[in-house]
Amino acid sequence: MQSKPELRQEILETERLLLKELNQEIIYNLFTYYTDEEIMDFMGLHTENEFELERMKFEGGRTTYRTSFKTFLIVDKVSNKPIGKIGFHNWYIHHFRSEFGYNISDDFFLRKGYMTEAAKALVEYGFRIMGLNRIEAFTATDNIPSRKMLENLGFKQEGVLKEHYFTDNRMQDSVCYALLLKEYNRQEK
Repeated sequence: MQSKPELRQEILETERLLLKELNQEIIYNLFTYYTDEEIMDFMGLHTENEFELERMKFEGGRTTYRTSFKTFLIVDKVSNKPIGKIGFHNWYIHHFRSEFGYNISDDFFLRKGYMTEAAKALVEYGFRIMGLNRIEAFTATDNIPSRKMLENLGFKQEGVLKEHYFTDNRMQDSVCYALLLKEYNRQEK
């Protein structure tokens, strides 16, 4: 029997969190060599639906010739358990821009500043390490905590995209936010 390969991850550290990268190699190794239970534990997945969604992403491929992604598990330092994900998807490498997404899957960690802490680290990583010029974020019009967090990070609202995504059996609008490198550099001074 073939032994499981080591899952080498880039790790970003904040005061209370570790952001552990989920790259193509890690995803491939997880779904090739690890059990479903091990995958769910590693990724902090709580339901079979969450697991099946990750499997579909793996089987369908996550990159194309022109887009890629950079995803991190958000891990609580105290419990060493994943509490959510944060990352860049729809990363247009040749255009120096990416869409930024995030979620906390454990209600205990909501509204305690954990996402803001993770987001600050990842926005800096996007501009300083990935070489992004523009970071975009889309959030539901009624998701006030997410909108406030983005605005506190310096993102500017650019508009509302009507019927932008389908959830809860209906089309919903998204608010488009963006932060440019030059704006980020100004606020860092």
